[in-house]
Amino acid sequence: QVQLVESGGGLVQAGGSLRLSCAASGRTFSSYAMGWFRQAPGKEREFVAAISRNGANTNYADSVKGRFTISRDNAKNTVYLQMNSLKPEDTAIYYCAAKALPYYSGTYASQYDYNAWGQGTQVTVSS
Repeated sequence: QVQLVESGGGLVQAGGSLRLSCAASGRTFSSYAMGWFRQAPGKEREFVAAISRNGANTNYADSVKGRFTISRDNAKNTVYLQMNSLKPEDTAIYYCAAKALPYYSGTYASQYDYNAWGQGTQVTVSS
C-alpha cells in the first residue's frame, strides 16, 4: 500500500500562488492514478484535480479550471498541485489520493475510487 505525505500548504493572500507536493512511498508510484481533493470547514470533501498514471491526462473541477495545474514526476514519486490566482473560497485542507490498478490513461473524480490518502495540508487564502 502506498503512503502519501502532502506538503506546501500555508497562508497566502488572495491572488497569490502556492504549490502543493505529495510524496509517495514505494516503487510502484507510476502504477497509481493520483488525485487532489479538498475539504473546507463544514463542507464535504470535494474533487479538485486528477492525473492519469502516465501523466498524459488530467481533469479539473470547474471551480479551479484555468487556475490550478496538476502534474507528476514518476521518477521522484511525487504529484504536484500548482495553485494560482487563489481565492478565499479555496481555503481548505487539501488531500492527495492514490488509486491502484487504474486504466492506463484514466483519471478519477470520485473520492470512492481512491485506495490511499495523505494526512492533508492546510491552505488558507486571506482576502
